Formats: sequence, C-alpha cells, structure tokens
Amino acid sequence: MFEGFVSTKVVGAAGSLHTLKGGRGAPILLLHGHPQTHAMWHRVARELSSVFTVVMMDLRGYGDSDRVASDAEHQPYSKRAMALDALAVMQHHGFSEFQVLAHDRGARVAHRLAADHPGAVQQLMLLDIAPTLAMYANTSDRFARAYWHWFFLIQPPPLPEALIDSDPVRYVRSVMGKRHAGLAAFAPAALAEYERCAQIPGTSLSICEDYRASATIDLVHDQADVTAGLQLAQPLRVLWGEHGTVGSCFDVLRLWRERALNVSGASLPCGHYMAEEAPALLLSEAFQFFKP
Repeated sequence: MFEGFVSTKVVGAAGSLHTLKGGRGAPILLLHGHPQTHAMWHRVARELSSVFTVVMMDLRGYGDSDRVASDAEHQPYSKRAMALDALAVMQHHGFSEFQVLAHDRGARVAHRLAADHPGAVQQLMLLDIAPTLAMYANTSDRFARAYWHWFFLIQPPPLPEALIDSDPVRYVRSVMGKRHAGLAAFAPAALAEYERCAQIPGTSLSICEDYRASATIDLVHDQADVTAGLQLAQPLRVLWGEHGTVGSCFDVLRLWRERALNVSGASLPCGHYMAEEAPALLLSEAFQFFKP
C-alpha cells in the first residue's frame, strides 16, 4: 500500500515506534485513529508525497509500535506522552518543525502536541473530533449510544481487555463497520492490517489505556490549559463528516474556537473515516491548507 515509502523503527521514550517516510518537500506528520494504524492513509499518502515529505507512524500501543506498560494514572497513554513520541519521530527523521494531519485518536495527540510544543507544530488539520474535554462535558444520550466504545473501554481492567481478546477481529469490525459507510469503505488490505494488529498481544490493554487516559489525566491537562487561558496559536483546520456523529452532536467550530485562535473548518459529505471514505476531497483540503 505504500510503495516508495521507507519503514523505520524509531526508539521513543518508552519503546520503539513504527514509522514510514516518503516524498519530498516540507515535512508533514500523519497520525491515525482507533482501532487503526498508519494504513488508514493509504489512499492519500502517495499523492501527498508528491509535494510533501510524508512521515507516518503507529501510535504507541497500535500497529507495529510497542505496547507500553501503564500505571494507575494512565500516564504512559496520556496524549502528552504520546505527543512526545511524535516529536521524537520527527526529530529522528531530521525535522524540528512540521505540519500535522491527524484523525480521531491521532488528532487528540496532535492537539496536545501543538499545545505542548508550539515551536514544533507549524499548523495542523484535525479530522472528525471536537476537543476531548468538551466532548465529555457535553455528552448526550445520542453521543453515548453512537460512541459506546468510549465508555466501554474506560471500564476497570480486566473486563474490557478480556472481551476484546476473546475475538479481536470481531471488535474491529463492530467498531468500524457500524458507522455510516460500513465495512465497504475499507480496502481489503487495509482492513486485514487493522485486524492483524488488533491480534498482537497487549493491544487490548493499550487501547483501553489510551481511552482511560482520555477520560482522566488528559482531561486534567486540558482543563489546566483552559484555566490558564492557553489557546493554540497555529492555524487550525478542522473537518468533520457530514454523516458522522461528531458534527451532529457537537458544534465543532465553536468548540475549537474556544481552544484556538485561528480556526477554520467545514464538513465533508462522508462519515467518520474521511481518509478512506472521501480521499479526493481530503486531498483537496490538504493541498489548499498545508504549505509545501
């Protein structure tokens, strides 16, 4: 799926991180969502690499990156810790400044990366999320039913892990296949990759810890920013799926304008998995927004 890209293992603060790099031009980091891997970018990465140096990575606990031991505060899976992974990856590849395109969980990492390391992130595009703190604070019955996995995965161990491990492929297909476009949105090779990685030992724990962190320590970090009046200064473009849950349950632009100074955004005629459901539209947005 990524002909011409070079795969590299980068040593981060808590283990190795699987990365791919290709193309030429200004650097852009691509961060994936749950329960996916870097493979979600297969319909846009090659085109982006004609203009940009594209770096993709598997977040810690996902894909072929290491599964990291956690602690009672879920610190190793905080978005602050995962943002440091992203920074280490880009520094390894020789980039101290870069742009970011990120989806879902990766977009939450990107938000923290831009907040904690404003000198590194030049601008960012976030796909189909509102700020984590705002989403939990404004959770509705409709949102909870659609995003049931948010509340399932944060339950105390070992129940969520045991249920996922009983059939990881079923878990992947249940989460991804019940949204707007169903499983038909995913190329067989990409879906097979998500399923393979879900079966790697330790994945279920990592996934749960990612979400447990978002419901605990990440909210502490986000609230500290809000209390201090800190806002992202970088240009921020937010996109959401017209047929997805985030845009129908939250005022995405308003919520991001509370957290950033320079925000633009729009919905695209697709569901949650924008890079796979509407790659041409996403590429058009990316080429207009990012600086080559």
